Amino acid sequence: MSGNITRFNAKETVILVGGVAITGTGESMVTGEKEEDFTETSVGAQGDIIVNEINNSLGSVTINIQHTSPQKSYLTGLAGNKGFVSVWVTNTTLGEKFGGTKAKLTNYPSISEGTTAEDLEYVFQVYDYCVKHSEDTSTDFE
Repeated sequence: MSGNITRFNAKETVILVGGVAITGTGESMVTGEKEEDFTETSVGAQGDIIVNEINNSLGSVTINIQHTSPQKSYLTGLAGNKGFVSVWVTNTTLGEKFGGTKAKLTNYPSISEGTTAEDLEYVFQVYDYCVKHSEDTSTDFE
């Protein structure tokens, strides 16, 4: 009896920043991470436990693009933007979506010029970061 065989194709990952599809991604395309845990536990001297709920919804989405990405100037232009943009990363094959509706670029990417063109890293702080899965009927996946 064989196990499940699944597939992954990076081309099925769609990155949208402010509704603009980001193409020309680097080898390490995109990552997302919540800043803090959902809870923190305290244990008293007599063993009583308190589960402190942390209401911090901050997260980050890091997008790596090649120097030749058509959206490089768009992303760099967001550095001075006073408003918020949405940042969503979706892979329907995996049934996964992460990001949020309110995000800001944290800084310009580090730029290195040399014998090879290195990827540019754009880090967005996402103020309402979440992760959704297509099986989760309580949230909008599309």
